[in-house]
Amino acid sequence: MMSVTDVERAQQAWGDGIVAIAEAHSNGGDYVGIATEHVNTLYAYQLGPVLFKPTLAAIDQFRPTFDTALSYFVASNNACPEDQGFAIKGWSKVRFENTDVIVDGKTALAMGNYFFTGPDGGEVKVEYTFCYIQDEEGNPRIQLHHSSMPAESE
Repeated sequence: MMSVTDVERAQQAWGDGIVAIAEAHSNGGDYVGIATEHVNTLYAYQLGPVLFKPTLAAIDQFRPTFDTALSYFVASNNACPEDQGFAIKGWSKVRFENTDVIVDGKTALAMGNYFFTGPDGGEVKVEYTFCYIQDEEGNPRIQLHHSSMPAESE
């Protein structure tokens, strides 16, 4: 049975992973290896289909495979030529603000805003919806990830 705490831990791990990828990139570390681990441990690609619509994807909007997800985060494999490497943009902090988390047995839905602190100290707000399923060990894995920039107010 999944819990809200499980989802919050998975979100913390996701945010920590983005920061770790950015730090490794800026320090000349193995950012591709860290990103590979990030996708392998937090997403459900090994368990079945994953619906991933990243924020800054316009041409290859949907990322159904590990390789296309990795491309979004670090732009290391040319799977999607438009990618600039979202996770290597120097993020120093990621925080989630859930509007709600709905738990239903071995699945959970979370929706809200997450905030990325950039190299200049400014925060970027992004909207998200994640659906988690449990793996064989009971760990939440992202099966659906949709994120987008907020609509501009007039």
